[in-house]
Amino acid sequence: MLGGINNQLFFQSLAGFFVMFVLILLLKWAFARGNSVVEKPTRIGDEGEYGLLRVVAKPGSHIEGEMLRQKLESNGIKATLTQTKRGPRIMVFPEEVKAAEAILRS
Repeated sequence: MLGGINNQLFFQSLAGFFVMFVLILLLKWAFARGNSVVEKPTRIGDEGEYGLLRVVAKPGSHIEGEMLRQKLESNGIKATLTQTKRGPRIMVFPEEVKAAEAILRS
């Protein structure tokens, strides 16, 4: 009690203002342009723009590429089928390139 008056309503109002202030800051952060936590749309790149992954096959269509990717997966090799600017490509990590090429030749 400040000055002999019950200040419970006063402190509850201040708490409400504090909660609103925190929510405003949270919403400003969440909807700020360029700093959003929402994933950016994917874009198609060249074959060299996929980090460590190396091209092991250049299928003619996405369906053919998926069949080749499943063949590699069934033999224990992690493979990625991606769409590049020059068409679909099957990509694997560098240490698995030789094994993947051997499996695809068979």
